[in-house]
Amino acid sequence: MKRRIILKAGAAALALSLAPTLAPAPAQAQEVVKIGLILPLTGPFASTGRQIEAAVKLYMQQNGDTVAGKKVQLIVKDDTGVADVTKRLAQELIVNDRIAVMAGFGLTPLALAAAPLATQGKVPEVVMAAATSIIPEQSPYVVRTSFTAAQVTVPLADWAAKEGIRKVVTIVSDYGPGIDVEKAFTETFTKAGGQVENLRVPLANPDFSPFLQKVADAKPDALLAFVPSGVGAQFMKQYVERGLDKSGIRFLAEGSVTDDDLLNSIGDVAAGAVTSHHYSTAHDSPENKAFVEAFKKANNGMRPNFMAVGGYDGMHLIYEGLKKTGGAGGEALITAMKGLSWTSPRGPVAIDPQTRDIVQNVYVRKVERVNGELYNVEFATIPNVKDPVKAAKSN
Repeated sequence: MKRRIILKAGAAALALSLAPTLAPAPAQAQEVVKIGLILPLTGPFASTGRQIEAAVKLYMQQNGDTVAGKKVQLIVKDDTGVADVTKRLAQELIVNDRIAVMAGFGLTPLALAAAPLATQGKVPEVVMAAATSIIPEQSPYVVRTSFTAAQVTVPLADWAAKEGIRKVVTIVSDYGPGIDVEKAFTETFTKAGGQVENLRVPLANPDFSPFLQKVADAKPDALLAFVPSGVGAQFMKQYVERGLDKSGIRFLAEGSVTDDDLLNSIGDVAAGAVTSHHYSTAHDSPENKAFVEAFKKANNGMRPNFMAVGGYDGMHLIYEGLKKTGGAGGEALITAMKGLSWTSPRGPVAIDPQTRDIVQNVYVRKVERVNGELYNVEFATIPNVKDPVKAAKSN
């Protein structure tokens, strides 16, 4: 009985510790708004973390570290791309550091690991990268400023069908966003009369060679690929080693494959690749030109990619939400974020008040050499695209 009482007391203490809004912080702490930024800064997805951290710091540099009369304190943590680490860090930030917001989340499993803690602690979770449709449904405190894999894939399937492409093999990484890409492309393309064969590759330590050989044997009109940001160079290298670049099979991809940050290092093998995405470094707008120039200047010439714009806009969302709440967090902050709209470096964006997901333009692009460098050059715009997975559920 005594042991049971102790266990109950421990559970009650944990519940209280995970609800910082229930336990008022000291007066001095209330003058500070703490943002916990959880990112993969080491490991295979470190380029994602590096881009987001750089963009978040640029936004604060440009807009100051005071909002609604309160000092903004950024606490950066490296989850190494491992979900268990993400969960532990999120709990420590909520309980020990009493953060008002947690942000970052470079991959879907990482965002999902933190979602229950966002609910328990009533701490908004701003997803700046992870792209599976279901993420905001896991907690009423999740809001997203990146994209969904399905959102950027449906326009590419429509484009392929209109181009007269009839037979496609898909290769996707076998986790949430990859499955979303596969499903969104397959459903849209087959409705238009096309044929699709689907292949899935393990997320960890992928070897694409045997899957690419299956593509070569199938002789489709086009290959549709999705791998996470940072793995595209390896995929393209093996694509060329198998001779697929000279096979007459057209190369289509969700835009993460031709990541702007890594595109020049991928090299000319990427030239001609047609992709769809919500952001390109080459996006032609005054806001983007200013963003790219400032980002490069602050980061030794590094190009911003779609992860960077997710981080930059995530900070804009946090700042604007805090302005509306007078610096308050919790439920008031997530409510304030719903329905916000602004002009991003990527174009016009808004937070859907029903789904807390981002509504944005999607662009079809082609990899081309411009002034000696490779860029994703946009040639078609599909405006104000909502996540099609959630849209289908609401119909």
